Amino acid sequence: MMEDIVHQYLRPKKKFPHVWCPGCGDGVVMNSLIRAIHSLKISRDNIVMVSGIGCSSRAPVYFDFCSLHSTHGRALPFATGVKLGNPKLTVIVISGDGDATAIGGNHFIHACRRNIDLKMVLINNNIYGMTGGQYSPTMPTGAYAATAPYGNIDRPFDICKLAVAAGANYVARSTAFHTFQIEKYFKEAIMKPGFAVIEAMTACPSLYSFYNKTGKGTDMMKALKDRAISIESAANMSPEDLKEKIVTGIFANGDAKPYTVAYQELMERAERSRVDEESI
Repeated sequence: MMEDIVHQYLRPKKKFPHVWCPGCGDGVVMNSLIRAIHSLKISRDNIVMVSGIGCSSRAPVYFDFCSLHSTHGRALPFATGVKLGNPKLTVIVISGDGDATAIGGNHFIHACRRNIDLKMVLINNNIYGMTGGQYSPTMPTGAYAATAPYGNIDRPFDICKLAVAAGANYVARSTAFHTFQIEKYFKEAIMKPGFAVIEAMTACPSLYSFYNKTGKGTDMMKALKDRAISIESAANMSPEDLKEKIVTGIFANGDAKPYTVAYQELMERAERSRVDEESI
């Protein structure tokens, strides 16, 4: 039944198999997103899916929505233009940890700050999986990559903390293993006015595994399950105990006015001002 639901949303003339490697969690996350959209009964004609560059950003190629496959790190500016052009649309941004927090980092924090009514699915596998295995801004300190053969010395971003601090209305994190939890977060994010970030932790069983000897896709999926703890449990743990954990849950659920609403109000004030001036 679930498989039939997903197939309804695939582009009928798109050649398969897809580009994702066996064991990659990107397809699992997208499956959960499609189930969330289907359960909300949103017409596919009212959805626009926007992405940048990267493994996860290939998603709009396969799904039967109006879509934009934009340039590296620029998915949010493209999506902002779509949303301001037609605020009635549900605009979903698919991005990866490199795409969103490296070259697209400034766009990310300012989209959070402005609270633009976009829904961002940020798939985090801690590496640039499509372009050769370079380390990303979320790669753990000490992990290995093509550009960190002796170990990464940078401290990683905590994407959820970054999004909360920058002002996003809704921020949540789950993993590719916890399919029903992340589906719930997708539904809540889509229904929530304002900027929403759902960080989906997943695995790269090709390049990350190659450099870090983390095993096959099934091994890495099990590791996601074993490392995940709730935000409530994490509150009672020391930083040392949290070092290898993935904290899941809802980090922000606010009610700040969305940018699209504020922008519409601004245009209405400007129009009233113009009319008043012409009547003098």
